Amino acid sequence: MSTTDAHREDSQPMSPAGPPPRGAGPLVARARRTTRAGWFRHGVTAVIVANAVVIGLDTSVALAARFGGAFALASQAFLAIFVVEALIKMAAVWPRLRDYFADGWNLFDFTVIAVSLLPATGELATLARLARLFRVLRLVSALPELRLIVATLIRSVPGMFNVLALMSIVFYVYGVAGYHLFRDIDPTHWRTLGISLLSLFRIVTLEDWTDIMYAALDHHWWAWAYFVSFVVVGTFVVINLFIAVVINSLDEAKQDRLRDLAAPPTHGELLAELSRTRDALARLQERLERGPRG
Repeated sequence: MSTTDAHREDSQPMSPAGPPPRGAGPLVARARRTTRAGWFRHGVTAVIVANAVVIGLDTSVALAARFGGAFALASQAFLAIFVVEALIKMAAVWPRLRDYFADGWNLFDFTVIAVSLLPATGELATLARLARLFRVLRLVSALPELRLIVATLIRSVPGMFNVLALMSIVFYVYGVAGYHLFRDIDPTHWRTLGISLLSLFRIVTLEDWTDIMYAALDHHWWAWAYFVSFVVVGTFVVINLFIAVVINSLDEAKQDRLRDLAAPPTHGELLAELSRTRDALARLQERLERGPRG
């Protein structure tokens, strides 16, 4: 999914934006109204959360032995609901099914559901269990704010490469220097360039990095300058650059989303609003005509 696609899919609604095509029938119109309804989105989110809770409970040996049958039945019920949800969304764009699969989030949901339909026996048992776990990831597609965060991460990938290039240079310079400076006094951490880079990774994560520094300080009093400078550059500078790239991408994504919301309605959106208004007036007229008769 490209950065442009990620932003477009996050900023646009997942439900169809225009009126049903001519001759589509009442089922398509009803499916469109259903996918636009708030109760439909909230209901799907609640089912995903309930599915996640059941998956977590099923990891308990005691609970699985006592309620294993109920957990399996609930899992099948959740899967049936997800299948119905996908069918409703497909019906809402009928006969243009390509509109459904053009949405990256719909494609992700469909893939998870399709893999979940694999039989949970034989060689496919492990894959089927993982597919059940992947259903939890559907929370990302169900919640707009999570979609925004994912879109932000995708947008920040190009900037991440630049920061990674800088970090690679810093690691390489300090790795070669550490190999030449400390390989004789501390071969455990500096005997080869690869081991030196692994030691630097341990230092940058701040995991007992002082043990490595004190081993070098026992032989060279000035070794503190090497380790402290690397911690400052590798941890506080480079890691903060990663954070800055993500925050900048998040701000750009929010600004783009605000511009899209402030943009004038499109022709399709105007037709959709007119279609909803016409349906509401038709229902009101029907009630008024039935009122005097009652």
